[in-house]
Amino acid sequence: MNSRDADLADTAAAELSRLLGPLRRAVLRTTRSAEDLPDLPEAQIELLRVLTDGALAAGEAATRLRVAPSTVSNLVKTMRAAGLVDRTAHPDDARTVLLVATGAAHDLLARYDRASATALARGIADLSPADRATLHEALPVLGRLTSGLERV
Repeated sequence: MNSRDADLADTAAAELSRLLGPLRRAVLRTTRSAEDLPDLPEAQIELLRVLTDGALAAGEAATRLRVAPSTVSNLVKTMRAAGLVDRTAHPDDARTVLLVATGAAHDLLARYDRASATALARGIADLSPADRATLHEALPVLGRLTSGLERV
């Protein structure tokens, strides 16, 4: 990568880093208020996303989320009390407990996803046609960026 490309990459990284948090919070704020959804912390939503793929041991959930096992333990404690996560015995290893998203969690996550898509669609509709086209063209790049970061 030449120095001009490196400078562009550094500028893009700084700007994207600056925008991601506020964008994520704006979508969640809009979603929660529009659909009267509970104020789940992002960490709980991310754990639910991991668990909707199937039951996982707490350590595996921590690895996938890239957080400490104690973080998952604290999340699970709160989420069990709210009826969002159950613990069940591993079918092949009685010493291992698996975490499972409840039906209520699946329903809640689906509501969050629908409300987020609706909020984003409204925001995108307010953009100029040129901005919408640019955003559409950037989506595959953002997907590849996400995949690349997940491998790190």
